[in-house]
Amino acid sequence: MQAIHQKLQDTIQTLYRKAVDADQALDHLQKDQKGKFAAVFTADSPFNTSSKRFGPYVEEIAQDWQALKAMSEEEAKAALPLLIKKIELALVTIAQFQSTLSKK
Repeated sequence: MQAIHQKLQDTIQTLYRKAVDADQALDHLQKDQKGKFAAVFTADSPFNTSSKRFGPYVEEIAQDWQALKAMSEEEAKAALPLLIKKIELALVTIAQFQSTLSKK
């Protein structure tokens, strides 16, 4: 389980850096009166958070990871797929957002 936690930590750190960059890009878009939306992810996403920025979603992922570390191994194995789904969704969405920006 230790190797999984190390990989999650590395991935969350990468995700955090990407989210900071994406949030800065969103700030610039809003200053230009673009990027008008209610939330990054829809209400049917696995996230409990609702925000116009990526940072709060990364915070939720980090909190989930901290909670996972405090669980028994069986509980952690059950909770891990949802955490991985959140991480994957955030990484893919940020990549798509940055790809869209680079095309302009």
